[in-house]
Parts: sequence; C-alpha cells; structure tokens
Amino acid sequence: MMPRRRALALPLLLCLYALACSSCVVRRRLITRKGAKAVPVLLTSDKQTLISRIAGEYQAIQDFSATVDMTPALGSSEKSKITEYKDVRGYILFRKPADIRLIGLYPVVRNKAFDMVSTGANFRLYLPSSNRFIVGSSDVPARSTNKIENLRPQHFLEALMVQPMQPDEKADFENFTDEDNAVYILHFMHILPDGEIIPTRSIWFNRLDLHLARQLVFDSSGNILTDARYSDWQTYSGVPFPKQIDIARPQDEYAVVMSVVKMEINRGVSDDKFVLEQPEGTQLQVLGQKPAPAPPAPPPPVKGKKKAT
Repeated sequence: MMPRRRALALPLLLCLYALACSSCVVRRRLITRKGAKAVPVLLTSDKQTLISRIAGEYQAIQDFSATVDMTPALGSSEKSKITEYKDVRGYILFRKPADIRLIGLYPVVRNKAFDMVSTGANFRLYLPSSNRFIVGSSDVPARSTNKIENLRPQHFLEALMVQPMQPDEKADFENFTDEDNAVYILHFMHILPDGEIIPTRSIWFNRLDLHLARQLVFDSSGNILTDARYSDWQTYSGVPFPKQIDIARPQDEYAVVMSVVKMEINRGVSDDKFVLEQPEGTQLQVLGQKPAPAPPAPPPPVKGKKKAT
C-alpha cells in the first residue's frame, strides 16, 4: 500500500509547488489607454443615454465664433498622394439652424486662401488664387480635379455640429472594447419598406470620458463621405467642445486638421457675417445649373404677300 500512496501524493505535491511558484509562470499585464495617464477605469453607458448625450450637446450650442489653426491636405490615401499646407489660420462662424462661414488665410502673409458660406440649401465659395467665385446647391457632388474647389461649408457643418438622431433613423448599440480599443458605437441607419438596411452614420464614444471620439457619415452605398475625429475636449462658456478636430472627405480627396485657438459660444452672430458677394472681376461658376433653353426662333417671313399700304 505504501508505494501506491506515494504515487498518489506525488501529483498533489507538484500541484502545490506550482501554486507556490505562480509568480514564475503567471505574467500580469496592465492595459493602458491612449490619453489616460494611468490605468483607467472605463465608464459605462447604454444606447439611450448616448443618444440623449448627442442631442444635449447639439442643443447647447446656438451659435459660435472660432479661430482655428488649420492644416488642409489635398489628395487621397487611396491614391497614395497627399499634399499638406501648414499654418493656415481659419475663422469659423456658425448660427443655427444651418448658417456657416469659413475663411482661410495663407501662412505668413495671411492673404485670403478661401472664403465660403452656406445658409442651408446653397453655398458660395471664393478662391482668390484662381480668381473664381463658385455658387451652387449644397447637394451638388464635389468632384473637381482641383481639390480645393471641392471644399463645401456644409461638410464642415456636418462634422462640427453632430446632429441628434433623426425621426427616420434607427440606432444599434455596440460595445467595442478590447486591449486596443475602448469605445461605444451607435450605428444609425434607415430601414426601407422592403426591409433593406441603409447605414447613414456611426458615432463613437471614448469610454475614458464618454466624449464623442469619431463620426463616420456614409452614402447610400455604404461608402464613407465624412470621417471626423474629435479629441482634447474643453469647456468654452460652460459648453463642452473638442479642441482638436480632424475631418476627412475621402471621395472629395481632401482633409483638414483643425485646432481651436479661440472659441466663443452663444455670444450671437449677426446676419451680415453670412453674406458673401461676388468680388468684381472674378469668374463666376454655377454648379448644378441646367443651361437655359434657347429662345424660340422667329417665324420665317411669309413669301408672296405684299405689305399693306
């Protein structure tokens, strides 16, 4: 019986020894997150709370005036060619429901690089370098080979003022948390009468602070129209707003990185700030306008008749 007991005791002793020496065989790793100074405690939320958060932040802003440093980039990562323009000073004016104006100044000399405005359905864009004044419907696709002509004020409005959930939208909720990511994602979509699901946008929230981190806006085919990223949230006049905003328009082949230098919220913006007249001597280009029909030709003269005397 003694040898049998010893045989049974040997595995038990080995297990106890392994537990005693667990520090030799077990390795613990602390997961740190980008933007966190220490090992963070992730915040929790749910779909309805995040939907309400978007609506609350949108409703808190009636207007703003911002001074920003901008880095526009023309080109596309898909075509492996991007040209950046450093140290562009920008001024942004916004007033609800949809008035927005953006002015960009070149580095050093601070001459005007562009001036554009939209009050909803239409936009105006002035490009001094090419002496052109472009007007058109906000719905007209921007597909110019000269990428700076693809700038549209409503693209910036879409990124800067994230819209609440619309009546015709449905929302799905995702917790995307692993070793590299800690975000909640709201997926917004349209559901057609035949049951087809059309994605409209997705909004990401950082679980470190539950602030908005990213917004993707899609076209009807699911391709990305706008990819906007938000970081370094600050409080201006008691209202939270991101100091760093990166906006990419991959189909229009341009992107802009903006850093807020000065922000005034809900101080009022007058009507004249959204008026942009065509400068004298500039070339006018109207987008999306159908050519006017030619006037009817005059009837041919009737032969064989004498004039009355």
